[in-house]
Amino acid sequence: MFGVISAVNISDGIRGPYHIEFFTLKPNSLFLPVLLYADMEPAIGAYSSIRNLVRGFDKMTLKQAFKVPDEVIESITSATDGEAIVHAISTKIEKKDKKEKKEKKEKKKKSSIIMWEMEARFLKAFLGGKEESYNKKKKSELYNLFDEEPDFENCNGWSLTVNPKRAVDVLHGTNVGLFMVNLTKGSMMGPHWNPKATEIAIVLQGQGMVRVVCPSRPNKSKQECKNMRLRVKEGDVFSVPRFHPMAQISFNNDSLVFMGFTTTREENHPQFLAGKQSVLQTLDIDILALSFNVSNTTVRQLLAPQADSKILDCTSCAEEEERIMEEEIEKEKAEEEERKREKEKEERRKREEEEREREEEERKRREEEERKREEEEKRRQEEEERKRREEEEERKREEEEARKREEEEREREREEEERRQEEERQRQEEEEEREREREEEEARQREEERERERQQEEEEGGGGGGGEKKVQLEMWTV
Repeated sequence: MFGVISAVNISDGIRGPYHIEFFTLKPNSLFLPVLLYADMEPAIGAYSSIRNLVRGFDKMTLKQAFKVPDEVIESITSATDGEAIVHAISTKIEKKDKKEKKEKKEKKKKSSIIMWEMEARFLKAFLGGKEESYNKKKKSELYNLFDEEPDFENCNGWSLTVNPKRAVDVLHGTNVGLFMVNLTKGSMMGPHWNPKATEIAIVLQGQGMVRVVCPSRPNKSKQECKNMRLRVKEGDVFSVPRFHPMAQISFNNDSLVFMGFTTTREENHPQFLAGKQSVLQTLDIDILALSFNVSNTTVRQLLAPQADSKILDCTSCAEEEERIMEEEIEKEKAEEEERKREKEKEERRKREEEEREREEEERKRREEEERKREEEEKRRQEEEERKRREEEEERKREEEEARKREEEEREREREEEERRQEEERQRQEEEEEREREREEEEARQREEERERERQQEEEEGGGGGGGEKKVQLEMWTV
């Protein structure tokens, strides 16, 4: 690992999130060339690698654009993707001066200068070339495209752009530009992109194919960037966003003429992938080789045969694009049908799963209800048993209390009877005691009476009747 690329999304709460990327490179590392987008649209990301810009086109289009053998194009398109940050390499000038310059400081200084020069050339190429001189025209209210000389013309067709320098009166106060392209049979406007504007075009004559390449890999955002092939005919309108590589191709049996507008009045210098003005020509071969993950020889073969042309001969390219498009349409239909079948299968599986879940839930619900009924029945039985036990205990308690009351009553009656008997006994004893005392008192009184009578008799009769009185006294004593 020679470096790290990290990112963060920051929102100001007004316009939405800002996507900020951070690049950390270790010593002697190189971040491979990319095309940086000023707008940083979420559908295409912040930048695109060179290999994605080139590989977006099919092999036949690339072969006709670069004029190279099939094996070179095959090497470019079939190479695996490398890392975005790699170990730094020496440039061609450094390699030539390596034997002569031995000091490490001078080598680093020379490498730094070359890298800065290369970066300046690269940025200059992507931001647009120098202004071209156009034929001056007197001011007029009307402007006719066919009165101007084409910007570029060869046997394969011509192209013309109109900006405020050419049509001051017409475009004054507007923010649009005009363009027109005429492709002869079996021709192609070479792969290119617009660094400043979006193109909106209408086909005036003929028919052809338009190839639009997504400049970077689709990201995880909701908006999806996809490569497109469009078959256009007279009256069709098509649009190509800014920074999206494209190529317009005519069929072998018909020409293709279209014109349109760009979303800026400024000079919009298209950046071509092929030709001597290709942006690839501004980069070092070693860096290109690393970007495409191919050998230096393959890159030299790719760049060597390029001619200074923008509109190229491309026999049967449109037919090939149409064939691929139809295959892709059929493939998409098949995939869509497969997705539909898979979706139906998934929906059926979900329905079955939901049905099983419903049945399982119903079973669980019934089991739960049965369990609740059993628990309720158990609680009811337990409650009845508890009530029965309580009633039994209450009955026993009442019986015990009744028994205790009876025992207490019997005890009370017994005690009362004993008390009554005791009282009766005591009463009898008292009566007997009183009777005894009464009898004793009566006996004493009688004795006293007899004693008084005896004394009285003794006093009256003297001693003659003493024997009889003694007998009576003894009788009373008994």
